[in-house]
Amino acid sequence: MEKGNTMGISRTKSDQLVESMVAALKSPQSSDHSANGAVEGSGGLSRKSSRRITAASPGHSERKNTHIRKTRSAQLKIDFDELGSGAALSRASSASLGLSFSFTGFTMPPDQIGDTKPFSDDDMIPEDIEAGIRTKTKFQTEPTLPIYLKFTDVTYKVVLKGMTSSEEKDILYGISGSVNPGEVLALMGPSGSGKTTLLNLLGGRLTQHTVGGSITYNDQSYSKFLKSRIGFVTQDDVLFPHLTVKETLTYAARLRLPKTFTKEQKEKRALDVIYELGLERCQDTMIGGSFVRGISGGERKRVCIGNEIIINPSILFLDEPTSGLDSTTALKIVQMLQDIAEAGKTVVTTIHQPSSRLFHKFDKLILLGKGSLLYFGKASEAMNYFQSIGCTPLISMNPAEFLLDLANGNINDVSVPSELEDKVLIGNAEVEKYNGKPSPAVVHEYLVEAYESRVAETEKRKIMVSVPQDEALKDKVCPQRQWGARWDEQFSILFWRGIKERRHDYFSWLRITQVLSTAIILGLLWWQSDAKNPKDLQDQAGLLFFIAVFWGFFPVFTAIFTFPQERAMLNKERAADMYRLSAYFLARTTSDLPLDLILPVLFLLVVYFMAGLRLSTAPFFLTILTVFLCIIAAQGLGLAIGATLMDLKRATTLASVTVMTFMLAGGFFVQKVPIFISWIRYMSFNYHTYKLLLKVQYEHLTPVINGVKIDSGLTEVAALIAMVFGYRFLAYLSLRRMKLQ
Repeated sequence: MEKGNTMGISRTKSDQLVESMVAALKSPQSSDHSANGAVEGSGGLSRKSSRRITAASPGHSERKNTHIRKTRSAQLKIDFDELGSGAALSRASSASLGLSFSFTGFTMPPDQIGDTKPFSDDDMIPEDIEAGIRTKTKFQTEPTLPIYLKFTDVTYKVVLKGMTSSEEKDILYGISGSVNPGEVLALMGPSGSGKTTLLNLLGGRLTQHTVGGSITYNDQSYSKFLKSRIGFVTQDDVLFPHLTVKETLTYAARLRLPKTFTKEQKEKRALDVIYELGLERCQDTMIGGSFVRGISGGERKRVCIGNEIIINPSILFLDEPTSGLDSTTALKIVQMLQDIAEAGKTVVTTIHQPSSRLFHKFDKLILLGKGSLLYFGKASEAMNYFQSIGCTPLISMNPAEFLLDLANGNINDVSVPSELEDKVLIGNAEVEKYNGKPSPAVVHEYLVEAYESRVAETEKRKIMVSVPQDEALKDKVCPQRQWGARWDEQFSILFWRGIKERRHDYFSWLRITQVLSTAIILGLLWWQSDAKNPKDLQDQAGLLFFIAVFWGFFPVFTAIFTFPQERAMLNKERAADMYRLSAYFLARTTSDLPLDLILPVLFLLVVYFMAGLRLSTAPFFLTILTVFLCIIAAQGLGLAIGATLMDLKRATTLASVTVMTFMLAGGFFVQKVPIFISWIRYMSFNYHTYKLLLKVQYEHLTPVINGVKIDSGLTEVAALIAMVFGYRFLAYLSLRRMKLQ
């Protein structure tokens, strides 16, 4: 047998490799020679090729060459140096066949070819030893309704409002295309080309009046009832950091799957998705975030995809699912999308600078440049199209890099079309000064005109062909709006989810230390003061006012962050119709109550007995109840400010001014307030809390303390209860008015 490098040179053409494989399968006598030659020349076949050989070989060995897999990367480095340049195969040929090559140079027995895995990405996939084919465990779902997505002449404008006038800016210019079930459509283009805008339009996330053109799903326009058929994975991983992978997917299943599923069936679906996405090893690990250690970036992206495929959608939209991931993880994500499409789903994804392996896994491609359509068609035919209009790469390069260069108007290392050369020669085109080539604007104009004149009309005629489905299937595209759970079930699920997520924040050592250290300092300053002494009574009144201010100030600035921080999650889940807003709001505000009660009790246990306040059972519990009423009233104010402004900087500023005003009008610093501004104190929860605390502690001693008259306390209780519900109702109305983004 010849040396490895000679075999590499003799088999640079992919058709020779395929012929050798076919000969190996057809001729048992020559199988050893053909298989060895193929392995020695290419260093290993793709996974699909290995499956074919394994299935066809009757005497397939059941041994697993783990030692080969472990030493593969080491042999790759050593043998590549030995092979030199003679072993380099054509990237274009290998990509067109869908084969991957590794230059290892060693010879492997043919009966072991099917057992080896080239740089296995799917180590957790079980193997069917008897059949000799590695199969991935598929979770059982109801049949998918096929949806054909078509869009023609889609335009989009935004209104830019200035100080004195406003103007419209075009984002998309007449984009047309289509994608069928079982296909993956990639939206490519440089930053700012309109990829995400187009994806949001197709997914129904943008419905302003500035949208033009036609977008149909099985020849029907978009409606809100389609939300149950659409999965949408945003570019940012919007997840709760303190929930585990299993908890995240289980809550999604319980909220989104139809009511016909039992709780056990929904939880089983979540487990099936975990195993389908290869997340079983990290299912009990927290998601993590900026300050919480958790799962890796690739696993986070798979959890986001799992959140959407758990409902078995007909269409799956993904916004740059591979951004920030290494090439191997990105390839695994795209392969997963391909598997999802093969199950009869329609997949549309934006992609930013994919590798050559990723590029060849897409079925269809849309190339955008400055909001204009530069190409729509099969991804495998994109290079041929641009060669036909005179744009050919002068050096070997990744097809995706070549297309992005063209979309940017960069024709360095690209042949200049003759039409552009003529324009440059006669001076009709703008020219770059440093190299004499046409400017990016001229190149962009040429590419747009070339597509419109050569391809656009043909593709539009194809899109206009009606969907091959009967009317019954078309009617199923837009069924009646159905929630995945009843209102009380939604409330219960969101309530327990909220407690699990926020218990880490409420019981952090920082917060506990803050509260307890403040309590100890107060206890030491007012150590065993005697209320029967007039001077000590004045001092204790100051302590009670501080308690009213502290437990009014603290909850306000905690609650302000609630809705602004969860805005992205709320937008995402409301856009998917996961729950009613009323169920979310009530669960979100009530799940904080058990957590809010614990720290004040610890605080009062320390302060109450160290300061020598009224030692009796009823006053102690009435003090706790009064402080708790103050907390939930102040919390309502924080929720209302946060939900109304939805901007932390502005909300914090407004809250600071409001709380300081309430504190000054609280009755301790100023007893005689001018009548034209005296109404402020009746809006102050500090004032009502302070009066109630004075009543609880000193009603048996004196009717007036520091100019504050002690009465029955019913007015103060009614005022605090009104604040509890009034502020929260204002917050709910503000959320109702919030637009989904």
